[in-house]
Amino acid sequence: MLDFSPDNADDGSSSRATEHAPANDQALLDAYSNAVIGVTERVGPAVVRVETGPKVRTARERGGLGSGIVISPDGFVLTNSHVVGASKEIRLRDTEGFVTDAHVLGVDPDTDLALLRADGARDLPYASLGNSKSLRRGQLVVAIGNPLGFESTVTAGVVSALGRSIRSVSGRTIEDVIQTDAALNPGNSGGPLVSSAAEVIGINTAIIQGAQGICFAVASNTAQFVLSEIIRHGYVRRAYIGVSGQTAPIPRRHAVVAGVDNTMGALLAQIEADSPAAQAGLLPGDVVIKLDGVEINGVDDLIRALDRDRIDRKLEMDVLRMGRLRAVDIHPVERKRAARQ
Repeated sequence: MLDFSPDNADDGSSSRATEHAPANDQALLDAYSNAVIGVTERVGPAVVRVETGPKVRTARERGGLGSGIVISPDGFVLTNSHVVGASKEIRLRDTEGFVTDAHVLGVDPDTDLALLRADGARDLPYASLGNSKSLRRGQLVVAIGNPLGFESTVTAGVVSALGRSIRSVSGRTIEDVIQTDAALNPGNSGGPLVSSAAEVIGINTAIIQGAQGICFAVASNTAQFVLSEIIRHGYVRRAYIGVSGQTAPIPRRHAVVAGVDNTMGALLAQIEADSPAAQAGLLPGDVVIKLDGVEINGVDDLIRALDRDRIDRKLEMDVLRMGRLRAVDIHPVERKRAARQ
């Protein structure tokens, strides 16, 4: 039996509380939705479907399917190297259904990136590459691509982790990879991972088979380095020292004792046998903070520092080992050029 006595009468406060809670929730949901919508409207038109293989296929011939992002109005497109593979025939389809042929300017299987050029296409919608170093865990990101062939699919999530390492199609380790929980599926490969500022901060590259919501993207700073090398040289010529690692913070007390200003460095996780790093006496756990006079604030800095200009040169490297500053001499060699898969 319901009690309508004065003691149980509603003075309006409970209803007001009920009204306020949904309103606040609605405002948060609207802000989230508007952020995703804004990113989609600005970047979506620059996302293309990448098709490989012959236009007319026999029963034995199979083509590939992936995604790409236009990064300049004259038709430069970033995608994954495993999407294009060794294919001689590549086509791009935009959101309006327009199809154009494309050719490969260069591939870098070591980072699973490829740069394409759309044939005869000009004044295309394009997106800008952002600074992946400014990312924070928990930050909103949006993935756009063609999962399972469903064009212009949008998913949203957060940056789950930074500075991950995954194995590339060439067998080498890709450093400084972004982990996200934005839903990705086959066909998303090569598509952009975008920040709420509508900047491309990663190129979606891999999904761990059997995992739930663990997806990866090559950081935009790495992509920027790769595409500039391909434009200049046709491939990425690198110095090689034989290490793998990740970006890691430097404890303040270690920085003070060592007298350095770095707050971040490149933490070495593995040293390859008989490599220049092994010959120089580097050890797992060392944190690289400077190479050849260049300050190293993370793995992406170390990757960029190991460019063609430092091949076959004796360099000085500053590392923190057990909180103490050490200087070592290292002699990088040229990294073997990876062939198209």
